[in-house]
Amino acid sequence: MTTKKIELNSASIHGILPIDKPHGITSMDVVRQIKRAIRQKKVGHTGTLDPFATGVIPICIGQATRLTEFLIDSTKEYTGLIELGIETNTYDSFGETTSIKSTKSIRYKDVQLALDNFSGQVQQIPPIYSALKRNGKRLYDMARRGEDIIMEPRLVNVFEIKLESYEEPFATVFVKCGKGFYMRSLAHDIGEILGTGAHLKDLRRIRTGPFSLEDCCTLEEAKEILNSGNYKKILRSPDSVLKHLKEVVVDESQITLVRTGQPLSLDLDHPVGVNNELIRVYSSEGKFIALLKYKEMIGQWYPKKVFDLT
Repeated sequence: MTTKKIELNSASIHGILPIDKPHGITSMDVVRQIKRAIRQKKVGHTGTLDPFATGVIPICIGQATRLTEFLIDSTKEYTGLIELGIETNTYDSFGETTSIKSTKSIRYKDVQLALDNFSGQVQQIPPIYSALKRNGKRLYDMARRGEDIIMEPRLVNVFEIKLESYEEPFATVFVKCGKGFYMRSLAHDIGEILGTGAHLKDLRRIRTGPFSLEDCCTLEEAKEILNSGNYKKILRSPDSVLKHLKEVVVDESQITLVRTGQPLSLDLDHPVGVNNELIRVYSSEGKFIALLKYKEMIGQWYPKKVFDLT
């Protein structure tokens, strides 16, 4: 018996699909498979996960792709398994081993003290084997060609870091961090501090912004549901990533102004906005209309992003 594939109206699909990425594929592999399932071009992910990593990767579809910045810049949470004693050139278990050292003298408190160096705002050097670009070229491509790469440290935010367990030579670490933090670099740096070397053996992202593992479906489940045409079952609304912003309801005349790029003077229940503040705009029926940005010098709200989610 063959299953008939439902023809989707791709123009009507706008939303965010939280996926629990499986081991062994890239973030772009996930995007490509979702594109094939819905036959729609505007699909993108919101933060690269290495092929060996699993966990939360929100996929933006349709007009939700215009809001990827809010997820890329959002707080992430990870659990990572760090193996002490073995250092690799990629800082994970897929690279070439560059050193092997004993870990017999390392105790739980030693690992905890090492982790204490990575709380708050810290300087971190990204791995040279990364998707970062320099002069338009991916660093991992440059590294594989043997090109000399000098990496500069970057300021990153670590809001919480915790040693969940240590059984020699493996340390399980929880990290809540901001944009641009590399768990592979953390593993490498811990190995440097302890003098044993280390690499990241396993990684699971357990939260991206408002989405946790509990909000996700597997890639196979997502494709099956999308192929059935019942995508609303798993799709989150585009504005679900904007709940941290204030909201306002406007009338039809104001919606017309917004859709034609005109500024608004809003009578808000909360204090007047500060310069560049963003606010969510809804119709009286609860339909998400736009993001507005406040211009303090003029005292008005200007359309930043306008949506048509019909």
